[in-house]
Amino acid sequence: MNEILFFGENYNPKLFKNEPDSITKPKPIQFKFKFENENENENEKQIKQISSARFYSTIFLFKNGKAIEYLKDSNPQKIQIEENIQKVTVGDRIIEDIVSGYDSIYLLTSNQNVYGIGSNQFGQLGVDTRTLDKTEKPILMMKNVSKIFSGDSAEGVFLLNSNQELFGCGGNFNGRLGLGESTDEQKIESLAKIQNIPKGKIIDIQIGNYHSIMLIENENQERKLYSCGDYKCNGLGKNDHAYEFTEIKSSLFENDDNILEIAVTYRHTLILTRKGKLIGFGNNSYGQLGTGNTKEQLIPIQIELPKLRFNENISNYHLSCGTYHSFLYYSYPSFSNLEEDLIKLFRRKEFCDISFKTENGEIIEAHKLILKYRLNQNQNEIEKLQGIISNKSIKESNQIFEMIYSNKIINPKLYYEIKEIINSNEKIEETMKRIYLNENENDFIIERKEKQYKFLKLILIMRSELYRGMFLSVTEDKSNKVTDYSELSNKSFQILEYWIYSNQIKEGIEITQKIINEIKTGIDYFQLNQTYPNLFDLLINKFNNQNQKHETSKLNLKSKLKSKLNSKSKSKLKSNSKLKSKSKFPSQRKSN
Repeated sequence: MNEILFFGENYNPKLFKNEPDSITKPKPIQFKFKFENENENENEKQIKQISSARFYSTIFLFKNGKAIEYLKDSNPQKIQIEENIQKVTVGDRIIEDIVSGYDSIYLLTSNQNVYGIGSNQFGQLGVDTRTLDKTEKPILMMKNVSKIFSGDSAEGVFLLNSNQELFGCGGNFNGRLGLGESTDEQKIESLAKIQNIPKGKIIDIQIGNYHSIMLIENENQERKLYSCGDYKCNGLGKNDHAYEFTEIKSSLFENDDNILEIAVTYRHTLILTRKGKLIGFGNNSYGQLGTGNTKEQLIPIQIELPKLRFNENISNYHLSCGTYHSFLYYSYPSFSNLEEDLIKLFRRKEFCDISFKTENGEIIEAHKLILKYRLNQNQNEIEKLQGIISNKSIKESNQIFEMIYSNKIINPKLYYEIKEIINSNEKIEETMKRIYLNENENDFIIERKEKQYKFLKLILIMRSELYRGMFLSVTEDKSNKVTDYSELSNKSFQILEYWIYSNQIKEGIEITQKIINEIKTGIDYFQLNQTYPNLFDLLINKFNNQNQKHETSKLNLKSKLKSKLNSKSKSKLKSNSKLKSKSKFPSQRKSN
């Protein structure tokens, strides 16, 4: 079920029927979407993303690739989303990322070049507006770019290069590009370097109409917020103008409660923290901050939330800001935790034991064990892969390895080159099961009631916070035995063991209330990384289904027994009546 919290203007368009035109506090909205195929998997009907930054348009994108758009003064429209956006090319290069501004689109290609399309009214394509007003063909803006930042309500863009230097161009209203007090031009028509950027990794930058917000993670993995622009127009989290990016300080997002996500639009800003706090500031004339009133907030204020159904998975909640309304919504994880962790971990040197050299002599390290199972278990296939990598750039090589690990077609052009050596029909879960069955590959032993269970350390690290801390910590004991799981029965341990490897429930085991209680203990003890649907929920469902079947079979058995008893009693009555009728004849003869 989709969980959506809505607040702000519910008019032009009327998104939610039977609701007021203005909702000033976050409210859970029951929004029933109509699907052509009602028999489709419920998981595919879940919301993947909400885009509501345009003035009068809100788009709901679902996991099945379908989308519905709500426009001002019109009925909802269905939008067919192209699933393979990576097929779009600029020249012979594949597009890896697409970011939209208010009336411009920016494309990042596989060789790290950025191209712009659309309006250049404020110089947002990095070109003099007198020579170029707009373009329908991609024009090169900058090379060696690692990330693009913009905003659907912004006539501007930030580009981060491979040296972590930041450049910006476009509309600079109220100093929202952070170029400094001396720069008062409203149009920046060529890419200008942004000076005095705080140290750390830039996680996100979002541009509104009159301000920009930057999220940076420092070396201590603390996330800090910085803003620039005009505080009067929508609030910068401070009571003064900021012509350069300056820190927003607030006790609401201290170091022990890192910022998870930000959303910026026309004139307001929302922040979601890892502890589930929703914080906002800026324009609130339609209740779009969710404070319960329409009073403007110049500094951060915490917004009261109703109880969320998925508090334990706050990282799966996302924000979306429209001009006059806002959403906080739950988006189910896009793929299994096991597969996601494989992609994250394959670069880690402690798991890598094979090297590949690219065309420029750069080295990429990989995990031989996984490659062995993904490339048809053949050493010749690994040698073929080495030949392919030797003719590729570092960027293309990384794509190939991501494709191998995730079993997804990341880049069609590269995929066709190595399709003969990739067993693309096999799922990661199946691979893990086969690794599990090969005892020679397992390098960690769990001893339990005089029985040994062999595991692969890599899998335990990916699936369990307990073992992640144990194996990756410098100080922890890294011996290969952990004993005493006496609270778990054999059946419960088998269920947990199978789930760790396959993300599936082992068949052939009847689920009891005792097993459910033990599994809850096991999940807490192992500190398992859970995704939706999680193991505990699946066991509860299976337990309920079993009981329902048992009750049905009991009723059927009772019905059969009852019918059998009825038929027996009827036959008995018949036989008794026959006996009675026979016993009358002799007496009648005697009397006669």
